[in-house]
Amino acid sequence: MRLLFVTLPGSGHFHPLVPAARAVQSNGHAVRIATAPSFHPNVVDSGFDAVAAGFDQERDGADERYASLQLELAALPENGPARTLFRIRKLFAGLYAERMVPDLLAIAEDWQPDVIVREVGEFGGCVAAEVLGIPHASVRSNTMLSTYSRRHLVGKEMSQLRAAYGLPPDPETAMLFRYLHLAFEPPGFHDPALPPAPTSHLLRPVPFSRSGGEGSPAWLAELPGCPTISATLGTVFNSRLPELFQAILDGLRDEPVNLILTIGRDQDPARFGPQPDNVHIERYIPQSLSFPHSDLVITHAGFSTVAEALTHGLPLVTIPIDADQPLNAERCAALGVARVIEHDQRTPAAIRNAVRRVLSDPSYRFNAERIRDEIARLPGPEHAAALLERLAVEQRALLSTQATG
Repeated sequence: MRLLFVTLPGSGHFHPLVPAARAVQSNGHAVRIATAPSFHPNVVDSGFDAVAAGFDQERDGADERYASLQLELAALPENGPARTLFRIRKLFAGLYAERMVPDLLAIAEDWQPDVIVREVGEFGGCVAAEVLGIPHASVRSNTMLSTYSRRHLVGKEMSQLRAAYGLPPDPETAMLFRYLHLAFEPPGFHDPALPPAPTSHLLRPVPFSRSGGEGSPAWLAELPGCPTISATLGTVFNSRLPELFQAILDGLRDEPVNLILTIGRDQDPARFGPQPDNVHIERYIPQSLSFPHSDLVITHAGFSTVAEALTHGLPLVTIPIDADQPLNAERCAALGVARVIEHDQRTPAAIRNAVRRVLSDPSYRFNAERIRDEIARLPGPEHAAALLERLAVEQRALLSTQATG
């Protein structure tokens, strides 16, 4: 069996695919990851074959249409949903999907996949699959786009792309969740007010954060006995707000805690100057290595970081910046595992007070550990592999009775 996984070039898009891809690969099936060439080293380092497909910012950054869209995006308000919706419609479901489809069709002509599996931020894979007449699946990578009732956000763009390839109308945008949706997420994380996709299967999130060569620094196992806080703004938004890193440092360097601040592979720890012994600033430490030593996580509320923290039973302080992060922060607060710092409250004092509150109130840790235990009882990637194998054979929608979102 051949499965073609498709992702936009970014860790937050690619990493959610890895558990399912590894599971089907372990079952003896052929797996390829289709993405932009500049991202191929991350794919290869993770143990997969990479094939070139889609828009590549490093190669195509001077593209006239892309440059025009970036100017439009920059003119939108920094806070609120306008930028997120613009990216989803004009870039993800627009330019990126349009560039992805012909590349996937060319790959399929030679390799002939049985199933195409896309992360939900990538919209070309499902169109290509329907052109080819093969089933397709989606994997949860974004809270907004993984929610069934929000599929109409890209209805216009999907209709136009379908029409361009001679596909029949799809007025309900049913294509996005037509066959199978793999919802690797903590129980209760979806908004209970929103119905799940009929094909949505709730699975145990298996965080993956080691697509580079970084290991565990020696000092990590020798930290003093005070509480340890891991702070990160992810791998996309980390360069947008350097002052937020500074606010975290200013708020916590004098507290009786160990602070591990990871600022991204593209940033320089030296820019923040000398720090006291209880502060460690690194470009990147895989969260799978640092979180077992942590007591609390400060995060921008990217879904992968939130899921990994809850898998370890860790409470959070969330500082949402953009994309689906406000939704993730909202769900964390509703589940009683986090304090949320809004965009107009990003001060050292607010961060310090939120950390003190979470560390001193045992309910946050109790709720996080309860969710950790619930996560452990969910079916894992091996079940995702079984579902994908069924999909390839049966070529029909695989409905679920689980309550997911």
